[in-house]
Amino acid sequence: MTENKELYDCIIVGGGPAGFSAGIYAARYKLKTMVIAKSMGGTGAKAHKIENYPGFPSISGMDLMKKFQEQYEEYDVDLQADEVKSVKKGDDGMFIVVAGDKEYRARAVILALGKKRRKLNVPGEEEFAGKGVSYCATCDGMFFKDKVVGVVGGSDAAAMAALLLSAHATKCYLIYRGDELRAEPIWTERVVKEPKIEIIYDTNVTEVKGEGMVKSVMLDKEYEGSQELALEGLFVEIGSTPSVVLAKELGVETDEKGRIKINSQAATNMPGVYAAGDVTVGICEMEQIVTAAAEGAIAAASVYEGLLS
Repeated sequence: MTENKELYDCIIVGGGPAGFSAGIYAARYKLKTMVIAKSMGGTGAKAHKIENYPGFPSISGMDLMKKFQEQYEEYDVDLQADEVKSVKKGDDGMFIVVAGDKEYRARAVILALGKKRRKLNVPGEEEFAGKGVSYCATCDGMFFKDKVVGVVGGSDAAAMAALLLSAHATKCYLIYRGDELRAEPIWTERVVKEPKIEIIYDTNVTEVKGEGMVKSVMLDKEYEGSQELALEGLFVEIGSTPSVVLAKELGVETDEKGRIKINSQAATNMPGVYAAGDVTVGICEMEQIVTAAAEGAIAAASVYEGLLS
């Protein structure tokens, strides 16, 4: 383990909208800052199209997150692409952050950990992951040109994935366990109007089948006379769960859904530990880039005020 002798005012764990927003504000407060993230952009980077972030009538999630990162880097602050393995408090009251084979120290920590994609947990899902089963239409959609694909889910993310895939595939089934989509009306309207998309309601995928690559999925009820639906790609968009392992190991309090509890200053129950973004209970129930960015800014301001006191 290599110890970095520098003492940071603030280390931000996570490189999504909350993490980079926190980093931008921390840098403007002249705090010695580092952002550490395994991958840059978080789930925001996986959005096919964003049309509700102020200043950008329409932009891909990847492009928007690149702009976040570029603005952060303009302040000449540290950025480390690595996986944080642990965060703990040292005997001297400083926080010790272990990432890769290096150890960093900080006066305060902002946890912008984001969420992990939920899986179907059905036979064949793990076997065909990367072989037709995907959790990112933005990343993998172009590989399914002129193929038949399916999307599982009924949220905004599922609707957007289906629309993106319809631009590449010959047909896209949108398979949802409910009797109506729960996406925003504008996305539902676009899905219904798209001739390449066919919605299958009140249905679950129970198995993924194939030979080397995905060939079909099994459904829990018949569709057009069969419970087996032929397709060459399956995109899973059934939500996500907070990435709170590091927070729990540190002793940070979470709610019944596993989200980090914060107050109006983005502070957790542990002095010096703040949290922002989708990993938190949050300012409100909206899991949007704009609210994640707001929480990141609040967390950075709270770190600054806390270090002054």
